[in-house]
Amino acid sequence: MEDKTKEFESKPIAALLWQYALPAVITQIIASVYNICDRVFLGQCVGALAIAGLAVTMPIMNIVHAFGSLVGAGAGARLSIVLGKRDINWAENILGNTMLLTFFFGALFLSTWYGFSNQILSMFGASAETIGYAKTYMDIVMPGMFLTTLSFNLTGLIRSSGYAKKSMWITVIGALINIALDALFIFALDWGIAGAAWATTLSMAVSSVLSIAHFIDKKSFIRFKRHGWKPRFYIFRNILAIGISPFSMNVAGSAVVALLNNQLLNYGGDNAVAANGIVNSFGPLVIMLVLGVCQGMQPIAGYNYGAGRNDRLRQVFLMAMKCNITIGIVGSLLVLFVPRYLAMAFTHEDELITMCVPAFRLVLGMSPLIAVTITNSQFFQSIDKPWVAIVTSLSRQVLILTPLLYIIPPMAEQMGFSGLYGVFACCTTSDILGAALAMFLLKSQIHVLRGK
Repeated sequence: MEDKTKEFESKPIAALLWQYALPAVITQIIASVYNICDRVFLGQCVGALAIAGLAVTMPIMNIVHAFGSLVGAGAGARLSIVLGKRDINWAENILGNTMLLTFFFGALFLSTWYGFSNQILSMFGASAETIGYAKTYMDIVMPGMFLTTLSFNLTGLIRSSGYAKKSMWITVIGALINIALDALFIFALDWGIAGAAWATTLSMAVSSVLSIAHFIDKKSFIRFKRHGWKPRFYIFRNILAIGISPFSMNVAGSAVVALLNNQLLNYGGDNAVAANGIVNSFGPLVIMLVLGVCQGMQPIAGYNYGAGRNDRLRQVFLMAMKCNITIGIVGSLLVLFVPRYLAMAFTHEDELITMCVPAFRLVLGMSPLIAVTITNSQFFQSIDKPWVAIVTSLSRQVLILTPLLYIIPPMAEQMGFSGLYGVFACCTTSDILGAALAMFLLKSQIHVLRGK
């Protein structure tokens, strides 16, 4: 059994970040591609209403993912800090208690969905025309969402314990199976939106089995041990304290997307919701690349923070920030100059394509600033500064965007502009103000990087 974490305090930071970020970035690219494939297949084979129905389900699925990140991100960051202190027994307790929390939250969201599905879909912006598509998809995919959460949590721990490439391959295998099953179920068998749901569920079952197998394997550095399965409430508290930042961000984001969908429905109808669904199919590709770099940063930052190596902590943060701003710039250039071609990949309906062009530019035009906000939030999450991370992550989506959605659209109409474009412009404004607040909070915590 090899301790694969020693390199965190000895290997050059540039090489180490490349080693851990590249697999995470590849993982995020593949994950983004199979999410995009769902929408491309449905848009081309079923139509705009199917895309709108799927767009309605996204904030609901994000809430489920939020419970995954509440446990998985918190456990991964805590594991890195503990390994920096060389405490293997504690690390095994974190692994077992992560599984207990995962099963608890899985039972919670499954029972909630099957008890209140129609009410939930209406609350998140489903219309009479799209609720059938959304319900068909979610009734099938909800068990798969539990498997997605399980896989997400375990692959995060696999990466944090030094197996970055293995974590990548588990996710990549699941994603490739999903894409293949999408083509089979939607194109060949003509199962429509139900086919997309079955593809997701079956592929996540494979990823979950592979993740569990890693922690059973005797060659693994950290494994399932009987003592690790004993509930320890101080570990629950420590995991949830760190995980509350990405959890809050995801839940808040879902609530805001529900509000956004309702505003889009009011000002532009189902096509506006579909346009936002298309934009938010490409947008996560940029955001997930940023998150991939952050996931590569997380174990390095957490370990060196636990080991008291602030010089290396500072280096990895600055390198991750530069990489992510570059990714954001590339994303902005694409949505500013070729938005029509991006929309045409998802639909052949001219009205919907025309609506997507300004939506792409207004929602994703400030991608470099989004990258700054996310990197700051993820960094403070990695070094056990949950409340700073929470404020940073919530600023853009809740503190700023929510009131703007009520202020800018009617103001735009009073000035003779489209209220629909006013809804999309809220995203641009919140990205600018959110990044400014993130940098202010970073300055307030600069002593962490300087080791003072």
